[in-house]
Amino acid sequence: MSTPARKRLMRDFKRLQQDPPAGISGAPQDNNIMLWNAVIFGPDDTPWDGGENQRIGTFKLTLQFTEDYPNKPPTVRFVSRMFHPNIYADGSICLDILQNQWSPIYDVAAILTSIQSLLCDPNPNSPANSEAARMFSENKREYNRRVREIVEQSWTAD
Repeated sequence: MSTPARKRLMRDFKRLQQDPPAGISGAPQDNNIMLWNAVIFGPDDTPWDGGENQRIGTFKLTLQFTEDYPNKPPTVRFVSRMFHPNIYADGSICLDILQNQWSPIYDVAAILTSIQSLLCDPNPNSPANSEAARMFSENKREYNRRVREIVEQSWTAD
């Protein structure tokens, strides 16, 4: 059964394979175009990139689409443990384009790229994790240390 949402997701997947943005990848799970696994690599020259260890932070996410896509955004969650002002303990993400600023022009690549840029450019005024938001604003050194811990955990997590 091919619905408009499924056709659009096939198109998104093709585009992601042919022209993948730097530092992100994603694909539907086996036999289920409505559920995707994605990976975001920590952007270079940020606490998220793994620093001098030359091992980039690798963060796994899932994207759950409904038949309302692209008119409604997917539910996006980090599977990897995160410490970030705009990421809840359960991995869900506080990001305007996944909520009130959603538009059908966004495709999977745009969603993942936006999440990747959110990593280094958090919005501490809309915190999902108040401890991370406070630390980001008041003690950048300690915040960056906690981020590096998360990055190191991302290498050992399965």
